[in-house]
Amino acid sequence: MGLQTPLYEQHEKAGAKIVDFGGWDMPLHYGSQLEEHLVVRQEAGAFDVSHMTVVDVAGQQARVFLQRLLANDVARLKDEGKALYSAMLNHDGGVVDDLITYYLGPDRYRVVVNASTREKDLAWIGEQSAGFDVAIAERSELAMIAVQGPKARERAATVIDEAWRKKALALKSFHGLEADELFIARTGYTGEDGWEVVMPADQAACYWDAFVDAGIRPCGLGARDTLRLEAGMNLYGNDMSETVSPLEAGLGWTIAWEPSDRDFVGRDPLEAMRANKERQRFAGLLLEGKGILRDHMRVVVDGVGIGEITSGGFSPTLRRSIAMARIPAGDYDRAQVEVRNKLLDVRVVKMPFVRNGQAQIDL
Repeated sequence: MGLQTPLYEQHEKAGAKIVDFGGWDMPLHYGSQLEEHLVVRQEAGAFDVSHMTVVDVAGQQARVFLQRLLANDVARLKDEGKALYSAMLNHDGGVVDDLITYYLGPDRYRVVVNASTREKDLAWIGEQSAGFDVAIAERSELAMIAVQGPKARERAATVIDEAWRKKALALKSFHGLEADELFIARTGYTGEDGWEVVMPADQAACYWDAFVDAGIRPCGLGARDTLRLEAGMNLYGNDMSETVSPLEAGLGWTIAWEPSDRDFVGRDPLEAMRANKERQRFAGLLLEGKGILRDHMRVVVDGVGIGEITSGGFSPTLRRSIAMARIPAGDYDRAQVEVRNKLLDVRVVKMPFVRNGQAQIDL
């Protein structure tokens, strides 16, 4: 038996298929992964993301510390509640983890990191904080529920205290709000609008049941993965890792190169990679015919070189197989993928594949 979130009993009662995910017992689906995927694209779905780790960073040097720790620059966060997506790098420029940082107020930040990397993340943050006047606090007493889909905020708002409802609905994308015991952020991992709601763990079941009663359908990890794949969002351990830089994972946009004297961890090797025009690029693949693209399949670019699929699968929205891949440098829009000893034609496309329920590529 693995670790369990405060919502484990809710998942069991709803008949979820439970699987191990990074040491946690989590719902894969509640009967139909396909239906759960489509309900998020069309209406509203709820995900238990309480296995994610919330870390609060406070102190006089909180901003300076995070400017050193992260490849993106928290100095860009001017308004309280504003969020920033970034990679946390090692000294070789590889990705220790990807995360979201919220600016809560003067000398106060909230960082949300991945579940599967919790222990190494906390150790790395603690190690890098040496010499800085900061307090690092893991908030293990908190839980998190993501409500996602075009109708998610409207339905979830009925559960939020009326005193905060209008402010929550008025949140801009990538902004958060401290609302008494809740922290409500207009963020997500599906390519749809919605909220990620943090609450005390002992209240998580009540909020989950209230969201479900408001017409938000429980969804599992299976749908979460196909949704994020369609949205072109990286999965740690697949699309990036400690041996892969943000530049090789399509995350160059998350690196703040200016000011040039900001010495963030991993900057020097990243500068060298940036100058290398032969480094592999990160792109989307669309299968031209029948078949399924899977993780680790070889990508063959005739006359150019070999690449590899990092995340692949079937897109319920597009009704085609899609993938994210690291492929050789060059200007081309056609390639082939080795599937069961056969080379199948794929089109190289710009991601995302789907955003806000709509295809972003020509089929």
